[in-house]
Amino acid sequence: MDWTELQKERLAAARGDIPADLVFSGGQVVNLFSGALEELDVAVHHGRVVGLGAYQGRQRVELRGAYLAPAFVEGHIHVESSLLAPAELAKAMVPHGTGALVGDPHEIANVLGLAGVRAMLEAGRDLPLDFFFMAPSCVPATPLEDSGAVLDAGDLEELARHERILGLAEMMNFPGALGGDPGVLAKLKAFWGRPIDGHAPLLSGRELNAYLTAGPDSDHEALERQEGTEKLARGMWLMIRQGTSAKNLAELLPLVNPATERRCLLVGDDLQADDLARRGHLDHLLRLAVGHGLDPITALRLVTLNPARRFGLPRRGAVAPGWRADLVVLTDLKDFRVRAVYHAGELVAQEGRCLHPCATPFPEVARGSVRVAPLGPGSFRVAVEGRRARVIGLLPDQLVTESLVEDTPQRDGFLTADPARDLARLAVVERHRANGRIGLGLVKGLGLREGALASTVAHDSHNLMVAGMDDASMLCAARRLVELGGGWVVTRGDQVLAELPLPLAGLMSDQPLDTVLAGLQGLSSAVGRVCAHPEPFMPLSFLALPVIPHLKISDRGLIDVDAFAPVGLFQR
Repeated sequence: MDWTELQKERLAAARGDIPADLVFSGGQVVNLFSGALEELDVAVHHGRVVGLGAYQGRQRVELRGAYLAPAFVEGHIHVESSLLAPAELAKAMVPHGTGALVGDPHEIANVLGLAGVRAMLEAGRDLPLDFFFMAPSCVPATPLEDSGAVLDAGDLEELARHERILGLAEMMNFPGALGGDPGVLAKLKAFWGRPIDGHAPLLSGRELNAYLTAGPDSDHEALERQEGTEKLARGMWLMIRQGTSAKNLAELLPLVNPATERRCLLVGDDLQADDLARRGHLDHLLRLAVGHGLDPITALRLVTLNPARRFGLPRRGAVAPGWRADLVVLTDLKDFRVRAVYHAGELVAQEGRCLHPCATPFPEVARGSVRVAPLGPGSFRVAVEGRRARVIGLLPDQLVTESLVEDTPQRDGFLTADPARDLARLAVVERHRANGRIGLGLVKGLGLREGALASTVAHDSHNLMVAGMDDASMLCAARRLVELGGGWVVTRGDQVLAELPLPLAGLMSDQPLDTVLAGLQGLSSAVGRVCAHPEPFMPLSFLALPVIPHLKISDRGLIDVDAFAPVGLFQR
């Protein structure tokens, strides 16, 4: 039937002239408009809620006192950071109540360009979770690194025509935005009047005013309560992030009050597969929020109605006549245990199990993306040029790093690691065009005692990142990743202790969730043999992101993010 015929039937069901496809009864309906709980039937016909009241249906679902609420909407996430292809991610997320997500595919775009974004759109089709995306605004994130592609305003204008591209993704080049860079302004102009996400950690005052004037109107990078207060007061949507690496919920949640709640979202940003399997998705954030004292119905708005409004998703995010029947059945409004999930009126998950096949394949264009110039015993060797060295300092549960200066660890005139001071060596190897560039540095706080860790997940240009305590371990790790076509690896000397292949753009697995979880468990065991940090790969991956203060590293060397410029490793 065409839309008009569907609507005629929906109207008939709404009037009670014909039985609805599906009627929920005997439960409590969460009304996000009034804040009330209503004990009445909910009728669904042709994928939409058509009425609340007393209805007859061809199928009746007895809720037995459970709560009926809208399915959850993730407002900001990077699919690639889960390590799962979209089909497997859907299979994992749907049982936790998620009905839609808004992703930023700039990870795969930095590797494969437009072809990567198109592949992600294709892989997100025909699933019980709707995959929407924002067009990547910063590919590469900065001119201080080498990515696999460049997207200009013309490329973004092409993406803007796709029905599942909702707006412009996080504008990480905040110096370019507030300074009026012509290329940045062209990208912002292409999405003017549509949602434009921000990325401006610690920005305030006149610089924040200029950034907002440029166009971005949301931020998921607020770290401090005062920062979040200012951004809300200046009209931004505040995305309160609680992911695998960055955890800001406890600090920012007190900002949610009756005056601000409709401009606030709870988001995951970067959520790894094992965290998803162990803790859940937005249901986990709801538990945390209510545990911190937030009213349950307010908390639900932050993962349903608010993200739908922010991204212009019409008639989603509430249980109301004419609204899409993406629904979740909850046993309570404290633990938010999900009993069942409906997608456009179809039962897609029940008691923790996804009922949909989730079989959409990922396009083959994503394979074979790791291309590295030959590496040898001297590739990571650094001659010491100063008594003091700059060091990237990790901070727990944050993406912001410290810019430290330490006495240079050295032996025979060459830079070394120093486990006594928790100093490991770093290398970022360009892996897109095999141009031979390698950035070298030091990191403090990773907890490495021996061996090496290596990853082709290194935000946002996703070059090959190695942290290690000796040349042999670092070389072994880098070479093994090239052989795998991307992934994560733990080595000691010339021995590979564990590995997780990520052959899809060097970012995602092509295997089922259970296989990925087993691989992560193997990595965790191997990490424990060489490293004190329980989960080092995610913080390691963000050391290469030169848009988050204060000191980062790319394949071109150390980056002073505050100055937005390269800086030398050594001080004399």
